[in-house]
Amino acid sequence: MSTFADQVIKFHQNLSLEADLPQEIQVLNPYQNNPVVPEIMEKFYGKYFDDNQKRKLIVGINPGRFGAGMTGIPFTDTKRLYEYCGIKIEEFETHEPSSVFVYEVIEAFGGVEEFYRDFYINSVCPLGLIRKNKKDNWVNCNYYDSADLFKMIKPFIISTLKQQISFGIDTSVVFSFGKKNADFLRKINEEEKLFEKIVVLSHPRYIIQYQFKNKKNYVDKYVKSLIKNL
Repeated sequence: MSTFADQVIKFHQNLSLEADLPQEIQVLNPYQNNPVVPEIMEKFYGKYFDDNQKRKLIVGINPGRFGAGMTGIPFTDTKRLYEYCGIKIEEFETHEPSSVFVYEVIEAFGGVEEFYRDFYINSVCPLGLIRKNKKDNWVNCNYYDSADLFKMIKPFIISTLKQQISFGIDTSVVFSFGKKNADFLRKINEEEKLFEKIVVLSHPRYIIQYQFKNKKNYVDKYVKSLIKNL
């Protein structure tokens, strides 16, 4: 019987977004384009998900360039991989602000082993999106940044959510990082009836960028919400 880890790894290895996206938007797929990522996934998921336990799903928006867009592990940069998970990446180094907050929550919850025993993190859109800005630089793009973009990606989102639920996800509740993210997830859920309840948590990036002085309060709110809905 395949373990949770086996299913997660296979899922990511086969991820491909086939959509006629606007020319200025590209897909960020580290699972096929970064040769280091398969090894990282084997180590990470093999360490924390090598079982058949049910978990609750936490979803962000879509992978960013310096978190899962590089490491392949949602909301986990190379610094957090090494410091908290003991997985050293020699080939590159990344720092993602959202990852800093998420791992403070994980520590407050009881540490990586206890947290990942109960929760599985991914994103509503599990592949990253980048777009060219006015300065001709590539920047992160959200799947909901335009109605047209959301419409193009929606079938992929629904399909990948259903695939992940089949790993052994407890669908009594899903946690959303970000209010706007939750609004779009709610639209999908109204149609597909995937989850019984959506719990909204302030997005880690928002907290780090705009509420840094209140970070501890947000960590406490996160942990209370997670425990309450276990």
